[in-house]
Amino acid sequence: MLTLYHNDMSVCAQKVRLALAEKGLTYTARHLNLRAGDQREPDYLKLNPKGVVPTLVDDKTVVTESVVINEYIDDAFPEPPLKPADPAGRARMRWWTKHIDDGIFAATGTVSMSIAFHHQYTPEVVEQLVALRGPVYRQRFEQLKKGVDNPAFPEAIKRLYKMVADMDEALARGPWLTGVDYTLADIAHAPYVTRLDHLKFMALMDKHPRVADWYERMRARPAYQSALAAQFNPKYLPLMEEKGREAWPRVASLLGLG
Repeated sequence: MLTLYHNDMSVCAQKVRLALAEKGLTYTARHLNLRAGDQREPDYLKLNPKGVVPTLVDDKTVVTESVVINEYIDDAFPEPPLKPADPAGRARMRWWTKHIDDGIFAATGTVSMSIAFHHQYTPEVVEQLVALRGPVYRQRFEQLKKGVDNPAFPEAIKRLYKMVADMDEALARGPWLTGVDYTLADIAHAPYVTRLDHLKFMALMDKHPRVADWYERMRARPAYQSALAAQFNPKYLPLMEEKGREAWPRVASLLGLG
């Protein structure tokens, strides 16, 4: 019996749902409202002391951290395989999954919050978060409210553009990030390219057509449709589109695309 604690729009949860869907696995889904603080409930903290999503429970085994969860899924349920068979291929795959945690995840959070999500935070929610995370969060939120003028924004959007460029270079060698095999590397990046799409930043692909083609093939997969597309939160999508379109001229200028 598998149980997944997740959130519909969490990029980390999305990639775990995608791995489960590619395996054809059924599971009990426990959706956590992160704005309401469900992840801070005592029962959940017993499973995941960091108070983040996702968390996978397989009988009595509790697995946290999305990169670790996806490797666990592939090890515990080996068919169809989502890792290359050879050591070199697995090393390439792990390079891709690791560099998300090394910067892409944080950059995505900065870009998403600066452009769109901070508009959803009421003063009451901000005060709750300050109580949970300390006064430094209030300072961070004030920066996020500056949108594209957030001092952290230029570096963040440039990091995401580098992700696109890195992907395009890798895809010159094969249809998927590690070559001929569709792997956890592709699964890991799907939510991040999707976020760029939701923000209407697909012009980032204009000079990187291989990524655009990869994304179209990714979206055509039944697993993507069930694990991601069918679960996108309709309260988020119009806001991301509206605010992303407003921000695009500044983004294009920062990246030298204007």
